[in-house]
Amino acid sequence: MVRVLINVPKKAHRGEVIEIKVLISHPMESGQRRNEMGQPIPRDIIHSFRCTYNNQVVLEAELFPAVAANPFLSFFAVAEDTGTIVFAFTDDHGTEQVERAAIVIE
Repeated sequence: MVRVLINVPKKAHRGEVIEIKVLISHPMESGQRRNEMGQPIPRDIIHSFRCTYNNQVVLEAELFPAVAANPFLSFFAVAEDTGTIVFAFTDDHGTEQVERAAIVIE
């Protein structure tokens, strides 16, 4: 399990455009580097990311080895209803991690 920092407004007005920020603490090893013994370091990246807001897809992304370590994603959504924003991502080992943030619409 990796550390994820999520920044979502706790409250918003209906129809307001909100900014969603996600920082995923992950080394994102490309698989092209070698260790001090000359052995290849195995690839280890988060390859897919999906964000939903009340079960509607807001952002879906496919990540590649060229993405920097600790990927930071920032994007916008329209606040419609009180609910949950869900963040799911999968790495090269098949491990899926899911995080949630609540938002209240006034």
